[in-house]
Amino acid sequence: MASPRRLLRTARQLTSTKTPLLTSQFPRHVSTTPSPPSPSPSPPLPPKNLKPLTESQREMLSSFLRVNQAGELAATLIYTAQTPPILACEPHLRPLMKHMYDQEADHLRVFNSLIAKHRVRPTALYPLWSVLATGLGWSTAVMGKEAAMACTEAVETEIGGHYNTQIRELLKMVSEWEAEGYDVGEEFTELISTLRRIRDEELEHLDHAVEHDAQKAEPHWLLTGVIRAGCRGAIWVSERV
Repeated sequence: MASPRRLLRTARQLTSTKTPLLTSQFPRHVSTTPSPPSPSPSPPLPPKNLKPLTESQREMLSSFLRVNQAGELAATLIYTAQTPPILACEPHLRPLMKHMYDQEADHLRVFNSLIAKHRVRPTALYPLWSVLATGLGWSTAVMGKEAAMACTEAVETEIGGHYNTQIRELLKMVSEWEAEGYDVGEEFTELISTLRRIRDEELEHLDHAVEHDAQKAEPHWLLTGVIRAGCRGAIWVSERV
């Protein structure tokens, strides 16, 4: 049976016209031949034929932004809690932990901006997720590097699949609009590109975790199973509450 990591990898793929000066303004050796006329400006592009979002599509997009913001908040808190215990025993992991944290912090800034721009209500469970994420990060880190990496493996497996699902839904909308003769707005296209980039960075974290002995955690199947189930539950609730 193919591993979740492999399945996830399979799923992603002035001009201006100058007023001529008088000849007396030039030295004799300078040509006073008038410049060719500037090309006339291009006509403005016609407005795009955009299809308005339905109420259900608006609700779906709002839920995407809400749950993504919550998830990226949790990720930053997990790494914040993991880093001190891990570095106390494995100081050589400082660049890796900083790299993964910095990417998660960037993801959070992206969704904070989108939430504010589109006036989407954040999840009401921010305080709960903050406590749980901090606890998960600290507890797995004190269990050792392998358990901390197994935590990252489990979380990123679920998050990678979660982003793939969102991307497929948005691409489906694009296909339907194009089939009906509508254009796709730049903002919508940019959202898909952003989700793809973030998904790829999350899966990069998964790779890092496996490379740093995540699967040597004991018991690996139980630890990752519990964490993945918790992630699925948190995603389901945050999309709605």
